[in-house]
Amino acid sequence: MSLSAKELAQDPNFFAEILDYTREIISTYNENQKICSVFASQQRWLMALAGFALYYGGVDGEPPGLHANRFATYVVEHEIASHNTALSFMQEMLAEGFLRYLPNTPDRRTRPMEPTEEAIRQLGKWLAIHLAVLDRLDGGRRSVLFAKRPELIAALQPAISVGIIDSDDVRRPGDTFDLFTWVNSGGVIMDYLISRVGLVDSVTHRAIVGRIAFTDICRRFHISRTHAKRLMNRAVKMQSVGWTGSSGRSQLWLSCSFIQEYRNFQAEKFAIIDGVWKNAFGTQQIRMPKTKQLFTSAIP
Repeated sequence: MSLSAKELAQDPNFFAEILDYTREIISTYNENQKICSVFASQQRWLMALAGFALYYGGVDGEPPGLHANRFATYVVEHEIASHNTALSFMQEMLAEGFLRYLPNTPDRRTRPMEPTEEAIRQLGKWLAIHLAVLDRLDGGRRSVLFAKRPELIAALQPAISVGIIDSDDVRRPGDTFDLFTWVNSGGVIMDYLISRVGLVDSVTHRAIVGRIAFTDICRRFHISRTHAKRLMNRAVKMQSVGWTGSSGRSQLWLSCSFIQEYRNFQAEKFAIIDGVWKNAFGTQQIRMPKTKQLFTSAIP
């Protein structure tokens, strides 16, 4: 049986793993900011997943393959972005070296494309990180098999992409999550804030995540101070984040509701990935019992 999103969202072990996951994602961003910029907002992330789904799986009812108009049509039909935004995204991916045209195309009007080796490597890394989290939760060996057979990505990614794109719980888990994930660099900023969560105060229902200045956010994620302040000020008005003292000069806190939105989003995403794996390869895995952990994992 696959892990359910509800079970994951309520499991303290899962949230401890998610805290480690966010730190790994931030580390990956620091190592390769160009590739991670693709995933800096939900719209861009969903478009990337749509492109891989079409290339590997032909999820629109046609044979597998990717070209500009087909991609834009799929993106529009699934309410991810406008036709022009989709085409602009593909041009950016070509310019950045994540897509390339196939040679010797007979029909120049529908020039087929393919992801480059670097794009596939980064997608494989993203999937491997998720499989490793699932393995630590139930003692499975998904990541071991995937490391031995990276070509399995072609069998897994179309269903994972479709599951994510079709899930309201992934795309719209809550108002604060939406605020962050639909603005430029907001998704990775949210990952960074969650990565610093430690204990939640049972009285205030808040988690202190340390002193975070606007200049720190701007430096880490290459956004303007105006953009950072606008984003954080909107979150403050929603009572989802706040400072214990002067804005941008004191300890920052996150509300429990904000943390839960993020937790629910991750639970649904991981449940989708686990379900796709089980459908593809069955449920025979080595399961090791784990002792329940308390919700800690604070960063000094």
